[in-house]
Amino acid sequence: MRLSELKVGDKAEVTALKAERVIRRRIMDMGLIKGTQLKVLRVAPLGDPIEIFFKGLYLAMRKSEADGVMVCKVGDAVSLSGFNA
Repeated sequence: MRLSELKVGDKAEVTALKAERVIRRRIMDMGLIKGTQLKVLRVAPLGDPIEIFFKGLYLAMRKSEADGVMVCKVGDAVSLSGFNA
């Protein structure tokens, strides 16, 4: 499943990055790597951009960038450190 397919409130874990080289490097430099858990906070009315929270960081991504981030949904039992949901 792609990050861009998640809904507000969904929690997921990154399984792979399939974006083009320049975008993949920028995403990885921000700490969004395989195994990172995240939560979707907001999605703009037309679906672009998407705001996520991970590792204490709030990040807004274009839908085209989020399409290259492959994720696996996780249950509510997983807590993201630093985030009180």
